[in-house]
This record gives sequence, C-alpha cells and structure tokens, in this order.
Amino acid sequence: MRERTRIVVAMSGGVDSSVAAARLCDAGYDVIGVTLHLWDYPDDRSERGRCCAPEDQHDARRAADHLGIPHYTFDRRELFRAHVVDPFVDAYLEGRTPSPCVACNRSVKMRELFPLAARLGADLVATGHYARVSRDERGQARLYRGRDRIKDQSYFLHMLRADELARLVLPLGDATKEEVRAEAHARRLPRADKGESQELCFVPAGRYDAFVVDRAGERVRPGPIVDEEGRALAQHGGVHRFTIGQRKGIGVALGRPAFVVGIDAETATVKLGGEEALLATGARLVDAAWSDDVTFPLEAEVRVRARHEGERATIERAHDPETGSEIYLARFRTPVKAVSPGQIAVAYGGERVYGGAVITAALHGGGGAS
Repeated sequence: MRERTRIVVAMSGGVDSSVAAARLCDAGYDVIGVTLHLWDYPDDRSERGRCCAPEDQHDARRAADHLGIPHYTFDRRELFRAHVVDPFVDAYLEGRTPSPCVACNRSVKMRELFPLAARLGADLVATGHYARVSRDERGQARLYRGRDRIKDQSYFLHMLRADELARLVLPLGDATKEEVRAEAHARRLPRADKGESQELCFVPAGRYDAFVVDRAGERVRPGPIVDEEGRALAQHGGVHRFTIGQRKGIGVALGRPAFVVGIDAETATVKLGGEEALLATGARLVDAAWSDDVTFPLEAEVRVRARHEGERATIERAHDPETGSEIYLARFRTPVKAVSPGQIAVAYGGERVYGGAVITAALHGGGGAS
C-alpha cells in the first residue's frame, strides 16, 4: 500500500480552515491539525467575531475530532507579542498605520508552520486562505489571487518565497465563501454557522486607541491639531488616535470636510486638510519581499492596503540618499487617496502576486515625500 503524503493544516477553529482540512482528508492526505495559541483575551463580552478568539482552540479540536484527524496546539504567545503586538503599538505611537495581519503571517504563522510540519514528519503545509499557488513555465511555485475576489487573501501572503509556496497547499483557492459555508453545513462540521472575523484578535472590541494607551503608558503624548497653514485648531490626546485619511472622530469642526493629511510623531502634531491633500502620486517602499523572477522597473497593479482595489504603477529600485540603503519608489498612473506609512504595498500582474513592501511615505507632485 502506498504511503499517504502527510500534511499539516493550520486550524483556527473557523469555517474556512475546517473545510480546508476536510478537503485534504478527501484528497487522501495524512492530515494533522495544528493550532497556534497566540494571545490571551480579556472577557470583553464582544458579540462581534474575532480571529483567534478564546474559544477557537476548542472549536479547532472539535473539527479535528469530527474529521478523525490528530490535532495539536502550540504556544506561540511570546512570539506573537514580540512580532505583532509590540510593533503594532510602536507604529501607532510613531504616526504609522500598521498591518498586523501581514506581520502575523510573515513573522509568526508561516514562520512557525513550516518548522512544525517538519517536526511532525510532514512535507506540506495547508491553510484556509483564499489564494492560489500554481507553477510557472519553469516549474517554480507562484502566488495568485483567490477565485473569490471579495475574500481574496493573497495580499497577506505576498512575502512567501518560491520554496515555501512549493510546500504550501491552499484548498480554498478556487472556492467562494458561499460554497465553503454550504460545504461546512453539508459535512455537518462543528460551528458551521460561525461568523466571520471582524476585529483584530488582540484588540478588545476594536478599541485600538485604548489598547495602545494601556500598553504604552507614558509614551503617549498630547499635541496640537493644526490646519494646512499650521494654525492650531485644538489639542489631541495622542497621535495613536489618528490615521491618514481619517475623517470621523477627529474632534474638530471646521464647517467643511476635513481629513487627517499628516502626522508628525516627533512633535505630536496632527495636520488636517481637504480631500485633495490626500492624493498621492506615488509611495516610498522599504523592507521588500519580491518574487525571485521580478525585474525592475516593474509595471504592476499596486494595492496600498488590504481593501484597496489597486492602481497601475511603475516600481523602480532606488537608494536612500541619507543611508545608502536600497528602497523602491512606486509611481501611480492615477493619484491614490490616503497612502499611509506603515501599510503594505503589494504588486500584482493580473492574477499573479509579484511581492510587496512597507510604505514609509506618500509621494506628491514631483516625488517629494509627505
């Protein structure tokens, strides 16, 4: 009898990863379920769904038992705190808007799943992400958008190398959320009606500002809110309460639409302006992770945040004149609204993911950073 290929599937306790595990069982794999314990949660009694909620480890075990597969939970709370939570707090204090789900996939989940698979004697890793892996003409594994464009999660996996993609199986890449939900019911999987994750797993009830204050303490500094001419309009309680493009909750009434157009953490100054001031002609990028076959200048469709539709751009390699380090400059064909430092710019060529990098500044007009 031919030995079955062993595969580790990341099980979050949600519908997607449970159906992914079920499909792998149907495909004849020797499936092992793995859950990463990432955070301990207060009893905030929130009714909105969150990924990695307290009951998720239990739900993952129930799904594994239903499928008749072994299941293990591994404690990675310290790693999650160091690589996701602390940088999240630091970013807001520095006037940036972090992308913690990208950080989690890059520095915690994917970083840990491949070594864990090796420890468990598995060659492959699977997740419930809505994205696809396919081979190019040279036989190299490449990342592509998921068939369900609304649920597509390729943005969050942009950093994976070809050798990692070659070991990654994404059973839901060609499925829609509706199909997966219906399949969960048909299979009578536990918690088939479980809701979608709506909040960050470590922020109670979505209160980012309170979470930052609780963990930052005296590092939070009040400062002025000014208009585009630098005239003081009001005082604020900390730059962590603001993001580029924000309109609601600013605490200032100007009698006209006003947006956060600039944040200077060094002086704790928040600048307000009109919507036109949010339009960027490009972005400065660092900490890049590109596919090994990408060359520059690169013509691509660039998404500057997870829910951004994308804009055509040319990405060029450059050098920081102050540090001499390598950076990248994305020049948009049409100006893009609210390009925020700290977010991730991910480049696509049609369905293909080329990679991405961290935005450090928006470029305006002739290319100056804001």
